Amino acid sequence: MNEREQAAPELIEKVVNIRRVAKVVKGGRRFSFSALVVVGDGAGKVGTGKGKATEVPEAIRKAIENAKKNMIEIPLIDERTIPHPILGRFGAGQVMLKPASAGTGVIAGGPVRAVLEAAGIKDILTKSLGSSNSNNTVHATMEGLKNLKKAEVVARQRGKSVDEIMG
Repeated sequence: MNEREQAAPELIEKVVNIRRVAKVVKGGRRFSFSALVVVGDGAGKVGTGKGKATEVPEAIRKAIENAKKNMIEIPLIDERTIPHPILGRFGAGQVMLKPASAGTGVIAGGPVRAVLEAAGIKDILTKSLGSSNSNNTVHATMEGLKNLKKAEVVARQRGKSVDEIMG
């Protein structure tokens, strides 16, 4: 192991979906596997990735590499919930994310839960609207998380104090 790998924190890797896909060719069908993976550090960083290969472990490996490249930072309040409600959209998938009080837990379906747990969010309410396709749902969740903003950032952009923003 090199120094870079030792310095990196332990990442949570969750396989959300594995699909067998077929390409029809002259002699019949060629099968390969598509994997959707979520990677997070459990402390506010999360990424998703897709990988495709003829073997399942290779597809998962490619998806994990892709997810590590696409990691984003999420603003968390008290290391447990999101700052404000938001609707994430991707394709036909929509995911509503709402902050929750301490002790609520992660109220979410399969693909959304995988993203939120990998991100380290402990209290949140969600509802998947529109498409139930796991690819669209995961990407919609990521879009919602990408668009979250802390009150301090919004206040600075508007040239106001945090108290004025919070009402």
